Amino acid sequence: MLRSGGWLTGDRVLAYGGATLILSIALLGAWGWATSGFTANTTVRPGIDFTVFWSGSHAMLHGAPATVYDYPAFSRAEAAQLGAYVNRSFLPWVYPPTLLVLVTPLALLPYVPSLLLFCALGLVAYAKSVGALCGLRDRLMKPRLASFVILSFPGVLVASVIGQNALLTAACAALAIRLLAKRPVLAGLCISLLAVKPQMALLFPLLLVATRAWRACFAAAAGTLVFAAASVAICGIASVPAFLSGATMLRELVLEQGTQYWLASPAPFSAMRLAGASLHAAYAVQIGVGVLAAAAALEVWLRTSDTRLRAAAFAVATLLATPYLWHYELAWLGIALFGVLACALDTGWLPGEQPVFVAGWLLPFFEFFNRAARFPQFGPVVLLAVLLIVVRRARTMPGVAR
Repeated sequence: MLRSGGWLTGDRVLAYGGATLILSIALLGAWGWATSGFTANTTVRPGIDFTVFWSGSHAMLHGAPATVYDYPAFSRAEAAQLGAYVNRSFLPWVYPPTLLVLVTPLALLPYVPSLLLFCALGLVAYAKSVGALCGLRDRLMKPRLASFVILSFPGVLVASVIGQNALLTAACAALAIRLLAKRPVLAGLCISLLAVKPQMALLFPLLLVATRAWRACFAAAAGTLVFAAASVAICGIASVPAFLSGATMLRELVLEQGTQYWLASPAPFSAMRLAGASLHAAYAVQIGVGVLAAAAALEVWLRTSDTRLRAAAFAVATLLATPYLWHYELAWLGIALFGVLACALDTGWLPGEQPVFVAGWLLPFFEFFNRAARFPQFGPVVLLAVLLIVVRRARTMPGVAR
C-alpha cells in the first residue's frame, strides 16, 4: 500500500502538541476567570468527580464503609466535608468495592493537596506507560519531549479536570500489554487492577485466550478474584448488593435516560439515544458495534505481535464495546493514537490516516464541550475510524514484533 511522509512529522507533532497545551491552559484560565477563581456556585469546579473518591476514602478511614453505599448518609458526609465544593448536586458512589479499597489513602491529605497528588500520579503513570509502550521517545528529534507530547493529548486534560481515574486505568492497560510477552504474570496482575472499572477490562479475556497467553490469563483471573474477595472482606458483604443496586440506578437514570450523559458520551448507545432511537434499538446497535470492535481487535492480535498495534486495537475496541462511556475515558484513546503515530513515524503514513488521527485528537474536546454545544453525537464514528486505520495498518505489517 502506498505510504507517504505526510505533513504530520515528528517536529510538527511537537508543535501541535504545544499548541494544544496552550489552548488547554487558556481554557482553564478562562474557566477560572469566569468563575472568580472556581468559586462561583453557577458551574461545576475542577476535580468534581474526585470529591466522590475523597469522600469515600474519608468514610473508609473513619471506619464507616457502609455509609458509602447509603446514599442519604453519603450525601450528608459529602456536604459536611466538602459542602462548599459540591454545592450543585449530590454525587453518589457508584463504583465497586475494589475501587473503594484503593482510594482509601486519599483522605489522609486535605482535599486540594490530595487532588493535586492524585492528578500528578495519573499524569506520570500515563506518560511513562504509554511512552514506553509506543516507544515515542526514540522517534522524535527531541526525545526528552516525548512525555510532553503524550500529556498534551486533550483526553489527558479532560480526565485531569474532571478528577477521574482514567489516566491510571489506561496506564494499567498499557503496562499490561507491554509486559505480556516477557513478564506475563505481572501483566496479568496489572489487568486484575482493572477490577476497579470492570467494563474497561471486558475484552482482555477474549484476547488472552485467543492468543494462548495462559500465564497472563490465569494471573489476571487469580489476581481479580483475590482483589475482589479482599475488597468485599474489608468493605463488608453488604457492599456487593449495594453496588449492584447502584449500578441498576445508574443504568436506569443516566445510561438509558440521561440526555446530558448522551451528549458527553462517545458510545454507540448514546449516539442512538440522542438521535431518538428506542432503548431496544440503541442496545442492538451497541451490541452489534461491540461485537464488530471485538472481532477487529481479535484480528489485530492474531495477525501481528506488534505491541503498539495490539494496544491500539484493544483500547479503541474497549471504548466501543461498553455502553457506559464518559468523555474522560477517552484518555484510553491516546494509547491508540500514539501507537499509530509511532508506527507512522517509522514507516510513513497510510492514505487517510492523518485526518483520522486529528479527529481522534480533538474528540475529547468535542465531548467535553458538547453538553453546552448540544451537537449530534458523532464520537462513535471517530472511534470506528481509528479502529479501521489500526486494523488496516496491522494488515500491512503481519507478524512484526517490537
